[in-house]
Amino acid sequence: MTKIQAGKSRASGRITLAMVAQRAGVATMTASRAISQPDMVSQALRDRVQQAVDELGYVPNRAARALASSQSKVIAVLVPSLSNAVFTEVLAGIQDALDADDYQILIGNTRYSDREEEKLIATYLQSNPDGMLLSGLTHSPRVQQILAANRMPVVSMMDMSADPERLSVGFSQFQAGHAMTRYLLDKGHKRIGFIGAQLDERTLRRAEGYRKAMVDAGLADIKLEVMVGEPSTIALGAELLGRMLAQAPDCDAIFCCNDDLAHGAIYQCQRRGIAVPSQLAVCGFNDLPASAWMNPSLTTIGTPRYRIGFEAATLLRSVIKGEQPAHRQIDLGFTLMARESA
Repeated sequence: MTKIQAGKSRASGRITLAMVAQRAGVATMTASRAISQPDMVSQALRDRVQQAVDELGYVPNRAARALASSQSKVIAVLVPSLSNAVFTEVLAGIQDALDADDYQILIGNTRYSDREEEKLIATYLQSNPDGMLLSGLTHSPRVQQILAANRMPVVSMMDMSADPERLSVGFSQFQAGHAMTRYLLDKGHKRIGFIGAQLDERTLRRAEGYRKAMVDAGLADIKLEVMVGEPSTIALGAELLGRMLAQAPDCDAIFCCNDDLAHGAIYQCQRRGIAVPSQLAVCGFNDLPASAWMNPSLTTIGTPRYRIGFEAATLLRSVIKGEQPAHRQIDLGFTLMARESA
């Protein structure tokens, strides 16, 4: 204890690289190379420096390393929810893609709030990240201004941008919404309702796809839409099914904007004695793990969440390295999982 305290910087109380070098009996520059560029020194020297690091409890100063190398080895990642399984899978893909290059990830939860996103980005920029991974394509004017001023690489996740120069990885939310509605129409349904919650940009684009298919079929009716700004839950899905049947009792199919709502809708149908799918077809979106095992199993849109995170992080990493990506936009597509509920 006494030795460690005596070796601390008077200014900060931190163990410094110079102290590690002194303990290892090498020059400070040599200790730095042993830690940050181990291939440039011998194994014996690396072992001595590592022993000093372990004995002193030294933690490298990333800020100092960033000044020396012009890279912080930090990536900022913003998602709208940390409890939603959709985004936890995206984060798992990001982590796996960046682990090999020893990147640290700053994860921020925007809570579907523009204001929170602005605060998080402003805070994370103080860590001088090498790049950012952002959810969605729509951002407030303030966020756009901040990103433009800092000129760092940014990859948008979950949807495809109409701007060919913008870096984006995901799939077309609009096309996925259109495909599910078209599937129901092809099955012979005519009074297809759409249930939406949270009303984030992805939900709204799915709703646009739904409307386009219904308009093209000459079957659009505002009474067939129930849209609320509340966060999605199974309980809310059960409640919104009731609202839909109250305002459109002749509804013969329901497309829910996500699986949570669809699960709740099916449970409510079972409580009311409504047979699914013979009396009412029910579909969801995202293909959560439980959806394939419900009774009836849920027809839904499968989305490549892990791959979105992995490919987005890989694309960002290549741009940070100064490489010219083969594709600035990566469309990973979606899969219509036709099951028992529709």
